[in-house]
Amino acid sequence: MKPQTIKPSIPKGTRDFNPEEMLRRNYIFDTIKVVFQKFGFLPIETPAMENLTTLLGKYGDEGDRLIFKILNSGEFFEKAIENNNNLKTSKEILPFISEKALRYDLTVPFARYVVMNKNNIAFPFKRYQIQPVWRADRPQKGRYREFYQCDVDIIGSNSLLNELELIQIIDEIFTKLNIPIVIKLNNRKILTAIADFIGESEKITDITVAIDKIEKIGVEKVIEELVTKGISEKAIKLLKPFFELASKNLTSKKLIAELQKILQNSEIGQEGLTEISTIYNYLENIDCKADVEFDITLARGLNYYTGAIFEVKAKNIEFGSICGGGRYDDLTGIFGMPDVSGVGVSFGADRIYDVLNELKQFPESGNTSTKLMFVNFGEKEEIFCLKLLQQIRNAGINSELYPEHAKMKKQMSYADNKKIPFVALVGESEMLENLITLKNMKTGEQKNVVVEEVIEILK
Repeated sequence: MKPQTIKPSIPKGTRDFNPEEMLRRNYIFDTIKVVFQKFGFLPIETPAMENLTTLLGKYGDEGDRLIFKILNSGEFFEKAIENNNNLKTSKEILPFISEKALRYDLTVPFARYVVMNKNNIAFPFKRYQIQPVWRADRPQKGRYREFYQCDVDIIGSNSLLNELELIQIIDEIFTKLNIPIVIKLNNRKILTAIADFIGESEKITDITVAIDKIEKIGVEKVIEELVTKGISEKAIKLLKPFFELASKNLTSKKLIAELQKILQNSEIGQEGLTEISTIYNYLENIDCKADVEFDITLARGLNYYTGAIFEVKAKNIEFGSICGGGRYDDLTGIFGMPDVSGVGVSFGADRIYDVLNELKQFPESGNTSTKLMFVNFGEKEEIFCLKLLQQIRNAGINSELYPEHAKMKKQMSYADNKKIPFVALVGESEMLENLITLKNMKTGEQKNVVVEEVIEILK
């Protein structure tokens, strides 16, 4: 019996990347990596999967639902049912069938790494990490189930100079990528103070999760969500002036002054406002090309943020955030290492790719790997070209020799399809004179040059 043919496919929310896309992605990764290293950050990597207990409870209820759980190996299901007949809900059965999960982000695994390696780390520890993460989210434009994060964190220091440094890193990376941006800035201490002010301090998580959606769904829908979460009518009435204040387009200094009046009796609120003021004072002393806006509706839904929070959006394009993060004062405490403060941001490489694509901002040089191809005229010629090819590669120029003695049209089509900018023609006459006929594939111009000139031109 003939085996059934399976139509190849990939899971929803994941993608294959062709060579051109990979070259463009590597352009993003390389740009980010160079800036991270410039500011003194060191690379680490953590496993794709973590123990489920490491991840659960760190991202709030919504985040927990989006964690991809990994089923235990062996006859786990039968054993779970056999030994626990009373299990009914997926939450009850989960500990018996799954002990591991794909990582949801890079920050929690980083906190786990710090605790496990604390005796070998010099604090403050500045690390960067560029790896994929997975979320069981509904796939849509700019949102994938598998995507790369490029994280940069400083842990073991309370200084607000770290927040400034992250703003500088964000500014430099997006300047290099030629993406005009706005950096939105807020502080979770201010949001905590607002929750206290409206008399709903115990529901701070529900309030921040709802407020974080304000730009996406609007004020009215946010209020509807707050009602479903049990926030009282009186509290919502007290919350509305904050929304109105946010919509007035006040300068950061004026907004800080207004909030200082409203939250004058809140110690934590004043602390948050002082931190925001300090960051703005630092910004006045450096050259920052990006707009840095104080936005009191910015909440960042993750539970572990405790201080400054950041979100970056591209100007002149309707798109979600392309970078975000904040300060977390005790994330390592969960793993038995309390009172270690950290701050970091994560760059969404996939969203940055989509923005660059839409803005047509990818450099042409980022679309090609090979700069020069030697045409193969035959056995004698290919042997002659091998030494030239090695000399050119040793000079750091990506180059290749067509592997077969094929028709010229086929070889030139190959160079065109790969967007190779130069072709080297070395036939009998060139071999006799020790020359290379160098053809510019864009202009069609040809000239006879020695190998040293080829290197000079291509460099």
